[in-house]
Amino acid sequence: MPKAPSPRPKTSSKAKSASKLPGEDSTARDLLQEIRSYADPKKVPILSSFFKTGKGQYGEGDLFLGIQVPPLRKLSKKYRGLPLSELQKVVSSKYHEERLAGFFVLCETFQKSTEEDRKKLHEFYLKNMKYVNNWDLVDLSARDMIGEYLIDKDRKLLYKLARSKDLWEKRISMIATYAFIRKGDYADTYKIAEILLRDKEDLIHKVVGWMLREAGNRDLNSEIDFLDKHAATMPRTMLRYAIEKFPEKLKKKYMLAGKS
Repeated sequence: MPKAPSPRPKTSSKAKSASKLPGEDSTARDLLQEIRSYADPKKVPILSSFFKTGKGQYGEGDLFLGIQVPPLRKLSKKYRGLPLSELQKVVSSKYHEERLAGFFVLCETFQKSTEEDRKKLHEFYLKNMKYVNNWDLVDLSARDMIGEYLIDKDRKLLYKLARSKDLWEKRISMIATYAFIRKGDYADTYKIAEILLRDKEDLIHKVVGWMLREAGNRDLNSEIDFLDKHAATMPRTMLRYAIEKFPEKLKKKYMLAGKS
């Protein structure tokens, strides 16, 4: 009669939390060298144009290496846990893709961290928000680093950011609510949308409409209640984004209500 297999030794929760993250012994130089190995000069003018780096545009002066997102995401997993003193050199880079990779690493580390460490990572993000200075940098980091961190905490920070004069801080305030939406909590999304309703920036119109749509995807009646109050005065782009997934008849109703 065959012997029963020996039971596997149990791994304690303490041992799990003590396990090292892959990037803990790495340096900024290691990460930056790997990032630059993906650089493609042919893509630089395309990305510079796409992210509006011309004079007077929202991304004025930003510099690109010509790297797409997938390799940066892959590197972020490899460098998860990179010490903050090293990560500082990455998120403050003059190159857009290096900053993006740095914030990817921060988000990856956040997801694998204890509550105590998450607080430090959140504070690091706040200290470096000036480097979160284009819509992709906002959209790919703020949900985790602001929204997810604040799920069980006071959310006054979001309202401060929503009332900022800075375009990216306002966008951060809206994207952060995506973390709440995914938990079925829509109140702050609608409140911040009301604050930003008359903002002049197209990038704010789009992000507000997008988050309204995400809330409506999960609770259509709550979005309809919001639109019944505000559709007539909402910027047209915001309204179009908000009702994109509506049935045609309902979509037409709100487009007719919206201002021309």
